Order: sequence, then structure tokens, then C-alpha cells
Amino acid sequence: MPAQTNIRTTRLEMIRTKARIKTASKGLELLKMKRASLVLEFFSLAEQIESLMTGMKDSVKRAMDSTVMAEFSVGRINLERIAAEQAEIIMGVDAKNVMGVKMPRLEVQTNSSKNSGGRIYDIISLPTSIDDAKHSYATLFKLMIDVAERENSLRMLLYEIEKLNRRANAIENVVVPSLAYKVGYIRQRLEDLERDQIVSIKFMKRKMLNAE
Repeated sequence: MPAQTNIRTTRLEMIRTKARIKTASKGLELLKMKRASLVLEFFSLAEQIESLMTGMKDSVKRAMDSTVMAEFSVGRINLERIAAEQAEIIMGVDAKNVMGVKMPRLEVQTNSSKNSGGRIYDIISLPTSIDDAKHSYATLFKLMIDVAERENSLRMLLYEIEKLNRRANAIENVVVPSLAYKVGYIRQRLEDLERDQIVSIKFMKRKMLNAE
């Protein structure tokens, strides 16, 4: 609670303090609304990650199985050479805004310039097992990017929710009670002064009557 000596006991100060309480209460309400929206987004992302992780486990198994089949078809050395000649993957980073929280959005781009001067395997000449392996790993890679993007967004949302919790708790448990105490103290002091003035007036009247 604020020290009594630091409080100006005037009606104007009480009006201003009441206005500050009203503003703080509105701010607290907005913070709680934003926090509720972010919590909903948090749980939505958590469910998406859980679903993607399940799909990624299945995708890993399919990719490993397809690698075994591809290696059996063309041999390990040829398989490694084919893998080395595939197009490079370039990651692009964008941002999306969710209730004032900027979260990264990853974009996958293919750079085919790597193969411009080298030997390119025609898809027609490759066994089906190679194409299956390429497709399996492309799907797995996309799932990994999706999981990484959502996990990072989840951490950012959690950080923002915790920050909102601290601000809301400070307003609700410190700022508003302190201002309410200040209003009560000013009101009490004004009432005491009013009673003192009434007593003084009555005393003066009685003194004047006795003087007559």
C-alpha cells in the first residue's frame, strides 16, 4: 500500500484515481480476452502437432522401406549418386500475425540450378522404387517442416501467454488494489476534514452565542 504521506487528499485527486481504476479495469479485461484467444490458438496448434507427429512416424517407416527397395533395385552406389543429383531445397521464412504475435511461416522452394550442367536422370529411365523413395522423402520433409513451424509458433505463443499472465496479475493484484486503497484513504481523510469543519463551525457558533 502507498505511504499516506505520498497521497494528495483532494477531491480532484480522488476523481483522477477513480478514472485510473476504470482504465486499468478495461485494460485488464482486454488482456484477459487476448490471453483467452491465444490459449485457444495454443491448444489448436498442439492438436495439429500431435496429428502431424503421428503422420510423421508412419512417413518415416514408409521412407525407410522405400529406401530398402530402391537400394535393392539400383544398388547403394547408384542410389547415393541419384540422391546427390537431386534439386536443392531452399527455405524461405515469412511471418503471420496472430493477435499481435508474429509467428514464422516456413516456405519450401526448389533450386534446380544445381543440375543445370550435370547429369540428370530422366524419370522414365528410373525404376519405380526410386520414384517411390523420392515421393516418400518429399512427404516426410514437408511433415518435418510443418512440425518445426508449429512447434516454434507454440513456443512463441506460450511466451506471450506467460507475459500476459504477469501483466494481468500485476494489474489485478497490485495496481487496482493500490488505487482502490488510495481512493478509500482520500475519502476517509475528506470525511474527517468535513467532520472537523462541522465541529469547528458549531464551536464558533456556541462561542458567539455565549459572547452575547
